[in-house]
Amino acid sequence: MSSRIIKAILPVKSDVVFRLFFADERDMGDLTRFLKAFLLLSDDDYDEIEIADPHLLRDYDGDKLAIIDVKLRTKSKKTIHIEIQLRVTPELKERVIYYSSKLITEQMGSGDNYDTIKKVISIIITEETLIADSPEYHHRFVMFDQKSNVEFSDLLEIHTLELSKLPIDTDGTELYDWAKFINAETEEELTMIAERNPQFQPTVVRLRELSGDEKARDLYERREKARRDHNMFVRGAKQEGIIEGRREGRREGRVEGRVEERFEIAMRLLERGRPIEEIMEDTGLTHREIQRLQLQ
Repeated sequence: MSSRIIKAILPVKSDVVFRLFFADERDMGDLTRFLKAFLLLSDDDYDEIEIADPHLLRDYDGDKLAIIDVKLRTKSKKTIHIEIQLRVTPELKERVIYYSSKLITEQMGSGDNYDTIKKVISIIITEETLIADSPEYHHRFVMFDQKSNVEFSDLLEIHTLELSKLPIDTDGTELYDWAKFINAETEEELTMIAERNPQFQPTVVRLRELSGDEKARDLYERREKARRDHNMFVRGAKQEGIIEGRREGRREGRVEGRVEERFEIAMRLLERGRPIEEIMEDTGLTHREIQRLQLQ
């Protein structure tokens, strides 16, 4: 009698697994419930959720550590961008603002009126602490005047979900259960979530089925290998003294060793054809600084 081998669950907090699970056009139920736990949108907006670039993983090159995110459009053409960044880099906030703003400006064509701009919502999920000044695991940021308690505009909205801040005991919200589901690494954790909230029972079943899919597991394992190889390269660059030489004249000729190290690592990553977004994440440099290095 043969026994079926039960494989370990795939972690949803891996960006590639998150994309496979939530950006599945065949089953949008979990995605809709997840968004409703975050956002204050009308129910009608969830009636038509369009996944931008639904075939993103079809041509995924597992040897490169490109950013894998989820972009959505609602019925009223609002844009929702979801990204997992387990490691918090020095300029992650600036990059989020830059990219969110870019999603707004991309909506404007020649001759368009400003009133055609639709709301952009970014959801950033991190494993490390991003908002050090607050114990809350979820934040919603908008353009807001603290003194008069008035919101200037809601066209740009940024949500953060910090898994490191999740309390042990539930706070009774649906968002807490989704955060625990994303952060789960064992069957026991999934079972506890499903027992606490029966609505998650089919969600847990879907993740178990995805974890048993060989193609999904191959994508995840290739992604992890690319991440390990990339981290090894960055560590090796530091150990081999790649950054010992200083570029004369940069920043008035006075560059601290730590900053110089980031520039030199960025140069090597550019030489290897890594995307700018990835280099920003790994070095903490701005988009403009990396573009200047490209011109040298």
